[in-house]
Amino acid sequence: RNKILNPIGMFIIGLASGALSRVLDIFTQNLGNIFSQMAVWILFGTLIAIYSESKKKAMMNILPFCIGMLITYYAAAIISRGVYSGSFIIGWTVFALASPVMAYFAWMAKEKGILPKVIGAGIVAVSVLSSVILFDRLRIYDLIIDSLLIYFLFFKKIKR
Repeated sequence: RNKILNPIGMFIIGLASGALSRVLDIFTQNLGNIFSQMAVWILFGTLIAIYSESKKKAMMNILPFCIGMLITYYAAAIISRGVYSGSFIIGWTVFALASPVMAYFAWMAKEKGILPKVIGAGIVAVSVLSSVILFDRLRIYDLIIDSLLIYFLFFKKIKR
């Protein structure tokens, strides 16, 4: 786990994720749609955070992942003369810059007590609301993603 969950490994995985996401946008409609929405990235970010060894490492792992993803996604969009907007770039950049704070709280969601349960419920709620508010409705894949979030946040045991 430590070989992957470190800032350099997360940056490389972020670069690959951004490129893959752009390729899926170009060549597939369904997978492109899934990887263009927030819910899947909330799931990935949550997994990176909860499997990190500490809150600090969760914060240090998520930012390079998000930055790497944005670099390759928008570089590929420019190279492929893809359609993208400045507001999407700003929105995803804000998301990336806020990701260390979100990772801090996501890491805490696996601790004991009522506050971690509230944080976990908040993560799931944000995922659901992002699908409804930003992308019009919940789709089947959103339900699958949110079910995975619930499983990892509330049922999956993680050794720390």
